[in-house]
This record gives sequence, C-alpha cells and structure tokens, in this order.
Amino acid sequence: MPNPARCLNRTFKRHVRGEDMARIYDLIVYGATGYTGRLVAEYLAHTHGASGLTWAMAGRSEAKLAHVRDMIGAPADTPLVIADSDDPASLAAMAQSAHVVITTVGPYQLYGTDVLAACVEAGTHYADLCGEPVWMRQMIDRFDARAKQTGARIAFSSGFDSIPFDLGVLSLQAEAMARFGSPAPRVKCRVRAMQGGFSGGTAYSLKATLAAIAKEPALARIMASPFGLTPGFTGPDQPPANQPEFDEATGSWAAPFVMAVINTKNVHRTNLLLGQPWGTDFVYDEMLLTGPGDQGKGVAEYLAKTPMIGTPNDPKPGEGPSPEDRASGHYDVLFIGEWPDGRTLHYGVKGRYDPGYGSTSRMIAETGIGLRHSDAAGGIGTPGAILGAALVKRLRDHAEIRFAVED
Repeated sequence: MPNPARCLNRTFKRHVRGEDMARIYDLIVYGATGYTGRLVAEYLAHTHGASGLTWAMAGRSEAKLAHVRDMIGAPADTPLVIADSDDPASLAAMAQSAHVVITTVGPYQLYGTDVLAACVEAGTHYADLCGEPVWMRQMIDRFDARAKQTGARIAFSSGFDSIPFDLGVLSLQAEAMARFGSPAPRVKCRVRAMQGGFSGGTAYSLKATLAAIAKEPALARIMASPFGLTPGFTGPDQPPANQPEFDEATGSWAAPFVMAVINTKNVHRTNLLLGQPWGTDFVYDEMLLTGPGDQGKGVAEYLAKTPMIGTPNDPKPGEGPSPEDRASGHYDVLFIGEWPDGRTLHYGVKGRYDPGYGSTSRMIAETGIGLRHSDAAGGIGTPGAILGAALVKRLRDHAEIRFAVED
C-alpha cells in the first residue's frame, strides 16, 4: 500500500508548481508529535474515529508521526503529513489540503506566523492555543482583512485560555437576556477551584513574550490593556484585579489570576466582534478565590507575590503530567452578572481533566470540528464570536464540560 505521507508530499510539490489541489482532509493536527498535539490526535482517534471525520497528523518527521500514531492507538491508515515551520512551501501545501488546521506548535510568535499566513491565504480555517496577546494583536492588524476576503475563520486561544472564560461570559449574557431582557453591564469571574498545571508551552510562550517586549517596549501597552485585542475601541476603566482583596459577592478572599491578562482581552474582543451586545461600557475582571478568614487572606497574599508561571520549575515544552494526573485534574469557574439595581445572576463552568492538557486538548479539537461545520464569515475572531452556543453544545456533548445557571 502506498505511504500516504509520501503520496501527499508528491501532491504538495505539484501544488507548489501552481497546479490546483483539492482539500483532502476535514482537519489536520499540526504538531501531533508534541505533548499537547499528541493528546489532540488521541482524542480525535478515540472520540471521533467513527464519525466520518477525515483527519491527519502533521509534523516534521514521518518516523516520529508514525510512532505517535501507533502509541496513541490511532488507525494504522491515519494519514501523516510532513510540514515544517521552517519550510513555507510545506505549510502552504498543508493548508491547501485541509478545511481546518489545528496547530499546537508554539510559542506562536516564534513558530506560528507562517502557519497562520498559509491558512489565511488558502482560506483554510485555523485554531490554536495561543495566549500571547502581543503576537495576536500583530496578527489581527496584519491578517484580519485578508482572512475576511478569503473566508478563513481564525480562532486564537482555543484551549483553557480562553474558552471557559469566553464562553462562560457569552452563556451568562444569553441567560441574562432571556431572564431580564438586558445584558449584565458588570461580570465578575471567580475561579473557585483548579487542579492541574500549566503546560511547558505556556511557560515558554510567556518567556518569549517578555523577551519581545524587552526588545520593543511599546508592545507593553498591548499586554497591559484589557482592550489590547480590540483595535479602534477602548472601553471604560476595568478593575485592576492585581492585588488581594475580599470579594463581597462570594464571601471569600481573592488573588490575582495569572490567566486574566489574556482572558479579559478575548472576552472584550468577543463583545466587539458581536457588535457589543453587552454594551460599550461593559466591565469584566477575573480573580482566583482563596477562601474566607485569615487563612484565605494569607493564601491570597502569598499567591499575589509568588509567580505561578515563569519560574525555573516550569515544565519544559513537550513535558506534561501523567495520564493519572490529567484524569484527576479539574476546574470550577463562577461568573457573576451584576446590575445597578441589585439584580445578580450566577453561572458556572466546570470541567473534568487537567485544564492545561486534558481539557485543553478536547477544547481545541472540538473548536476545529466546529470551524469545519460553521457558516460564519471569515476573519480573525474568537471561539465565542465565531462559534458561540454551537461550541458550548459541542463541549457539553463531547468534552465533559458543564455550562449551567446556578440559582
């Protein structure tokens, strides 16, 4: 039987010479030999293997791809696509062969620009796990208009940053409109529980972002602003959420939440892209609950001055927890909508599995499938703005994530 990777590479060469090429796959997982990419491929093989989805694993090495395919128990005929971030022609051909490319190859500011460019030019939909707001803003400025022209739907931040937060606010506001006829002008996000670590890729991305800002200090404005991803719009002052505080709404002390720097930007971008249905004066913040009393205060103060990421103990790219640790992980996020007249609405998002790996791999896979079946317009969006309630349903049905009002 012919080797599918070699056959596809021969097709790539024909395309590079200018011949037309059909889209062979619904979805390609680029970076399938990396830690998170392998989990995405494993999830697709075992959850959607019988669904009729046509998908492939992509990376630099055919031998490594074949090894991962066998290790995760994917079918022996799962196609293997050779593509390398240092070879733009291979990226262009990969993009041309698929309806959707999922990429887990980060930091995206180092390895993602050419992949994104190839997808935009080919009109191929794209999902990543990016939590790098400076790069994201640069890509919005550079590629959003072209993606609208080609029809490419681009979904950054399709993992734990920032889907539970993006879709949590979206879902709360939908319920607010159904119950009260108006969106909540103020939403508080409070992380009640989280068990599981950050990925080595996330830590590496943070270091790359800080290095980029050191070279070009003006970029710090994007990082600092909650509206860094809403070009042309700046809303009202937002709560800084950068110091321990007692949260009256929950009766608990709260500490700064390390992921707020990216999540808040994505939430405001979703509001902008949807036409600002939550208002131009919408206020949103995120904090991590640490408990009541002196103990809760002490934990909040400790967390506020102790880095959770960006330390010598960070996992290295490609490293991750054991299957047992991934399975025992979980997260529980509360969203509180508040109105000036005292009305409130509570909404919870709860997920099984380690948030940075086990749940993230499911979220990006379902985002990719959702992009394949969406009829949304092209452009650089967010999972919430592009897929909305359809993605909430996919995550409920397949990824063991619970979205629910809390009365």
